[in-house]
Amino acid sequence: MQYKIGDVARILGISTDLLRYYEKKGVVTPIKDKQNDYRYYDAWDLNFLIDCLWYKSFGFGIPQIAYMECDCYYGDLLSVLEEKQDEMQESIRHQELLLHRLKQHCDQVSRIKDYAGKCDIAFCPEIIRYLNRFDTAYDYSPEKQKLAKQWQNYMPFLQRYFEIPPKDTENYRYAWGFSLEMDYVDEFSVAAKPPVMHLPSVECIHSVFSSSGKNAFTADLIDYMYDYAEQNGYTVTGSARGNLICSILEDGANTGYFEVWLPVTKDPL
Repeated sequence: MQYKIGDVARILGISTDLLRYYEKKGVVTPIKDKQNDYRYYDAWDLNFLIDCLWYKSFGFGIPQIAYMECDCYYGDLLSVLEEKQDEMQESIRHQELLLHRLKQHCDQVSRIKDYAGKCDIAFCPEIIRYLNRFDTAYDYSPEKQKLAKQWQNYMPFLQRYFEIPPKDTENYRYAWGFSLEMDYVDEFSVAAKPPVMHLPSVECIHSVFSSSGKNAFTADLIDYMYDYAEQNGYTVTGSARGNLICSILEDGANTGYFEVWLPVTKDPL
């Protein structure tokens, strides 16, 4: 039995344009009526078209499917299938990482209200980071531009990172940039060479603070952590480091929540 192009399109649920493409590539060879130029397909042609749909369900592109259907020898077909398998494995791995990162972020957001303004002792995560903003001035030198473009490839695994120097630091400036925890550094083989710096995990006073409104982020927002250190026999040993967790609308103002670690050492008794 023979079928017109519109019949085949309806039977298989595909467009006539796609049928003409597969014909052009030699996947199907319908018979043409010389009087009216109508195309007539038989069951043999439909078998190949169904094969095309089957391969399409794996995510193969249309040109690749045409190649697989009419130009592939055994070894070539096996290579194409194995390459697709590797591609799918890589995609699955990336989706697993994205899910893990989203769960991390969800956990951070879920804890901000419980931790806000409170202190405990914890080890900060081991990270690499680079800085590209000091106070409100960005460093957009060629080196930092190149680095910024490279690190954009690591989103959303990187975090908005900040440092607040100790209170007695001369020429005080807080700094912003980006950080990556070591699991992701290893996953993406990210190099830690200047201006990218490696920061080890150290004992810290840990907390969450918030800042509402434009230009409201200041060092004074973590004064309570210095009070906690003094009251509990700790000495601050370095810059506070942390990440922006999220920004939300709160009491009519845009409010950022920040997780922060202040490096300390326990004073001798």
